[in-house]
Amino acid sequence: MKSVLQAIDINKHFKKPVLFHVLKDISFEVKQGEFASIMGKSGSGKSTLLYILSTMDTDYEGLLHLNGQLVSGKPSTELSRIRNKHIGFVFQFHYLLSEFSVLENVMLPAKKLGEKSHGEIEHNAIQNLKILNIENLARKRASRISGGEKQRVAIARALINNPSILMGDEPTGNLDSYNAENVFQIFKQLKEEKGLSLLVVTHDKDFAKRTDRIIKMEDGRIIK
Repeated sequence: MKSVLQAIDINKHFKKPVLFHVLKDISFEVKQGEFASIMGKSGSGKSTLLYILSTMDTDYEGLLHLNGQLVSGKPSTELSRIRNKHIGFVFQFHYLLSEFSVLENVMLPAKKLGEKSHGEIEHNAIQNLKILNIENLARKRASRISGGEKQRVAIARALINNPSILMGDEPTGNLDSYNAENVFQIFKQLKEEKGLSLLVVTHDKDFAKRTDRIIKMEDGRIIK
């Protein structure tokens, strides 16, 4: 299987208030169609690592490859385009624009990328809403739907540009067990039916143990 994401000797220091070595010699890869989870206590560096892997944080030492291409050291405008095109991101909080409709929220990253017509983007957005069983909400305002529905909309939005990898930072952390299970099943379906790679930071042991692989972190290192 080809490597979608590869980190080589990633080190990260926080400079303030004192110098602190937060990530230490992190190396691992995620293959195409792999569903991996990252676990570790609070403060172990999980979210810090995810922000580097998603190209949002560029202040680190080491090398990051996405789809076999080196992305470390690229200018921020190029990273922004790479991130929008190749990486879907689902946060613990959905970050939907409440005044916009569900459909408009899902379309936003594709409009920003600007590679398809408005009609194509709208068609793709509706297809994504169908996959997630929420096409009936398309015209509703994002502020008028439930928490579980909002997280599904956030997933549909993360998928709009057909990313190579979907990353999640505690994507079920804000959900009850019923909706958390729904999100897990959606991720599993995306892996099995679309061959999507997934990398999810989670505190949920039940969620993690059903993924293909758990990457355990402790004090800024990956432990076996």
